[in-house]
Amino acid sequence: MMSETVRTHSAAEFPVRDVSEIVQELTEVFGPSLLSFIMEVDSRSLQRWAGGHGIRYDSEKRVRDLDTVVTFLRQKEEPATIRAWFMGMNPQLDDASPAETIRDGSARDVMAAARAYFNAA
Repeated sequence: MMSETVRTHSAAEFPVRDVSEIVQELTEVFGPSLLSFIMEVDSRSLQRWAGGHGIRYDSEKRVRDLDTVVTFLRQKEEPATIRAWFMGMNPQLDDASPAETIRDGSARDVMAAARAYFNAA
């Protein structure tokens, strides 16, 4: 019988970024108004989160999902283009905007639309 070696990874190999850092970066890309819309919170909440305070699990998940899509798009696009893409109607999302779709909790659909956008470009 062959034995299979399972490689384990340390946390240092896959560092988890602090949510406050992610919120700060997303604010730079989207601005506080659009980010507040996507996250369904006011700008004071974003400021608290950027300072490392008061984020709930569901909000943190949305922040991390949004960051995943933005990181993917940054491979080829500048922040201004990413912002415009999130605001525009998207045929992959039944003409909803990616911002609305993330807000509604469908990050997977937005990621699929981002991949389709890259494949079409």
